[in-house]
Amino acid sequence: MQHFIWDINPVLLSIGPLSVHWYGALFAAAIISGLQVMKWVYQTEHKNLEALDNLLMYSVFGIIIGARLGHCFFYDPQYYFANPLKILAIWEGGLASHGGGLGLIIALGIYARKYQENYLWLLDRLAICTALFGVFVRSANFVNSEILGVASDAPWAIIFARIDNIPRHPAQLYEAIAYLLIFIILFFIYKKSKDKTPKGSLLGLFLILTFTARFLIESVKVKQAAYESIWALNTGQMLSIPFFIAGIVLLIWSLSAKNKLK
Repeated sequence: MQHFIWDINPVLLSIGPLSVHWYGALFAAAIISGLQVMKWVYQTEHKNLEALDNLLMYSVFGIIIGARLGHCFFYDPQYYFANPLKILAIWEGGLASHGGGLGLIIALGIYARKYQENYLWLLDRLAICTALFGVFVRSANFVNSEILGVASDAPWAIIFARIDNIPRHPAQLYEAIAYLLIFIILFFIYKKSKDKTPKGSLLGLFLILTFTARFLIESVKVKQAAYESIWALNTGQMLSIPFFIAGIVLLIWSLSAKNKLK
């Protein structure tokens, strides 16, 4: 059986000594796309667009710092405790989406407290942007031939030539497609209800859908943490469970009549 061979250069373009990588370009595209969605939300609900500058700064820093610390402490804590300065070496790679989610939640809590914004209002609307953000990031992982799937003889399996000659599940694309569908679902729910959307419902639905998809897709990923071999579930699956439970609790709470956003 002939399988598709993926062997793209991770460098998008080079100008003299400067290089632009696909990962950086797609990460920037993720931020810009999310910002455009939030601009539309703010215009729709007649919010002050100038507030988006600070919101963007808090969100980006929260995601990056959380994702880096999540990778270091969830996936390879022994190494980073022994080499703490390596935590700062973000250019060497290593970002964890669960950590990025936690970082964003914490950063938005700080932002909401400082600027007197409704915390759940922010989280609901940024859940839409976060789903879109995930599409770009997992596409970047695919371009970089990272976060690999396990070996497979499925007709859609892909050979990542920069890694080896083994056909694998394109787990990155599975996630990207899942996040795109989640974005579409959340976007159309919000578009239909706008400011009548029950407080916390979009975030709750996002958590349920995202971490259900993540839990299932993790089963076809190569394990990323050395200690995972002793567990029936891998690290990504174990970290997905509390987010999924939180989503169920939040959605049930949000759908009670007294918690409608006024």
